[in-house]
Amino acid sequence: MCIFSNNAKDTSLANAIRFLSVDAINKANSGHPGMPMGMADVATVLFTKFIKINPSAPRWFDRDRFVLSAGHGSMLLYSVLYLLGYKDIDLEDIKNFRQLGAKTAGHPEYGHLDGIDMTTGPLGQGISSAVGMALAERVLAKKYGSDVCDHYTYVIAGDGCLMEGISEEAISLAGHLKLNKLIVLWDNNNITIDGEVSTTSSTNQIKRFEACGWNTISINGHNHCQIERAIKKAQKSSKPTLIACKTTIGYGAPSKCGTSKCHGSPLGAEETAAARQTLGWPHAPFEIPSDVLEAWRTAGRRSEEEYKKWQSRAKSKSKDFADAIAGKLPRGWDKELNKLKEQAIAEQTKIATRKSSQICLEAIVPNLPQMVGGSADLAASNLTLTKASKTITAKDYGGNNIMYGIREHAMAAIMNGLALHGGLIPFGGTFFVFSDYMRPSIRLAALMGLRTIHVLTHDSIGVGEDGPTHQPIEHLASYRCMPNLLVFRPCDVVETAEAWQLAIETEDKPSLLVLTRQNLPMLRQSSKDNKTAQGGYILAGDAKRRQATIIATGSEVSLAMEARAKLSSEGIEVAVVSMPCCELFDAQPEPYRAEVLGTAPRVAVEAASKYGWERYVGCDGDIIGMDGFGASGPAGELFKYFGITVEEVVDAVKNIITSK
Repeated sequence: MCIFSNNAKDTSLANAIRFLSVDAINKANSGHPGMPMGMADVATVLFTKFIKINPSAPRWFDRDRFVLSAGHGSMLLYSVLYLLGYKDIDLEDIKNFRQLGAKTAGHPEYGHLDGIDMTTGPLGQGISSAVGMALAERVLAKKYGSDVCDHYTYVIAGDGCLMEGISEEAISLAGHLKLNKLIVLWDNNNITIDGEVSTTSSTNQIKRFEACGWNTISINGHNHCQIERAIKKAQKSSKPTLIACKTTIGYGAPSKCGTSKCHGSPLGAEETAAARQTLGWPHAPFEIPSDVLEAWRTAGRRSEEEYKKWQSRAKSKSKDFADAIAGKLPRGWDKELNKLKEQAIAEQTKIATRKSSQICLEAIVPNLPQMVGGSADLAASNLTLTKASKTITAKDYGGNNIMYGIREHAMAAIMNGLALHGGLIPFGGTFFVFSDYMRPSIRLAALMGLRTIHVLTHDSIGVGEDGPTHQPIEHLASYRCMPNLLVFRPCDVVETAEAWQLAIETEDKPSLLVLTRQNLPMLRQSSKDNKTAQGGYILAGDAKRRQATIIATGSEVSLAMEARAKLSSEGIEVAVVSMPCCELFDAQPEPYRAEVLGTAPRVAVEAASKYGWERYVGCDGDIIGMDGFGASGPAGELFKYFGITVEEVVDAVKNIITSK
């Protein structure tokens, strides 16, 4: 029976976390000891009595997920993983905390250690992505059965996570969808880097979460019995749960606890020695008594029998389930997509690439069970809905469409959570200009190497009358400089279909499909090879006889083709290079890139910022694009006003040929 005071064994287990963390941070002379010391009791109860994991099978699909949203407290997680017995972390890794090349980075990084379920650090991202994990669990449980998908998503979040605006969007949607297997443990210590939370916020977080449809529980975060009772209660809730754990930051450090002094700085030798005395931990740095370590290792083996039973149940499931959790695509998933390309060429389909994307999705979604889509209240404009779409609700998780509402921040983070969980391939839509809201999550997806697909429509000044607030200018250039991200701007139905194929087949990168509002002609006359896979290719013209090369993307490719025809009528031979994906083109062998670009003078055309095109046109080339923001007016008039026309391209080609 629980009593108020913690027993000696539980206290020792928690102190093992505290002092491994403190010793590693002291050795690195860098880090955040306050959170691991303050939340050690919560972590001890959670990991020794509740979390369903198996360190010997760390990627077990039906394991509970754990997200350290307060990623600065990374040493808490590293300490726990070592103590539990994960094979890929040892005491040397703990001692190398924050050192170059170490698995134990300053903030937890997905892929560095088996027990890390996502990269965290930017506050608010963890709790928001965890909503995606919890949603994935519900969707897959409905799809394949709770006998193979039945687990919780636990989050440790701090005051900073709850202050960041993205958390509001995420918790609101989580409450609306009644994601009752999501449990957030809030490190309620009233301290941030600059001092007390009360100096910057008067928010009543309990009432806030309740208003969003959450169950809430308030406890003493150092009382193991209260922690245990709270988690048990949360597990039985019909709503997501916030457990407000009232803690003391730097618990046990006599002169620094409860202050910002232990938030982001090592305790130092003197304070550490005093903390050892205060907490009754007489052991040398990095020394864990054998009985304490064995108790932790025993806890790590707690779910081994359940894992064996799950393996048996999983073997009886369909091949669809096995493929989904392995991330494999069904054979022939793109058969209808390939037919679509051939039909579009035969019919010379002239539609906007956002519409091209929709008809691609009509061919993909019914044949790819892992696909889960959605839009930030713009499905009618992004065209992310298909005949096979069914909206997920709190009463029925058996759908494949998420109505995110006007929550772009959360949508991108939730997509990350869906991808991290496994078993699903998420895509989500909004206007390209609003991707600014999503950039931190897209960056994390690129950093983690996640297959998330963003359908970003209204791609240029072609948006027209909505004006400069809705016309993306610098966005293409800014995303193209983000590592490990594919940015596609297709010119017609075939390139759009090819981009979708590549985005789905690319498991280790997110993709952006940047699509037009205005109709575009069919330019490709063959779909035999996926030309978009090369990033850029010669669409038209004699590569050997050319006097100039025009490079273009998206809607400007048709403009380039018109300019080529006009120049040809004047006896000037020009090649047109379509460049739907700069990243894939840059990854091609140098001889191929040289063959495509040629040695003749070059002109680049794109209704966006000119930045970045210099590397393709060189010092002697020309760039037709935007030098400032757009304006409000009909699209055709805007292209003329900003000089992105056939005539301008023709003049630019003539000028560079003459000057050469």
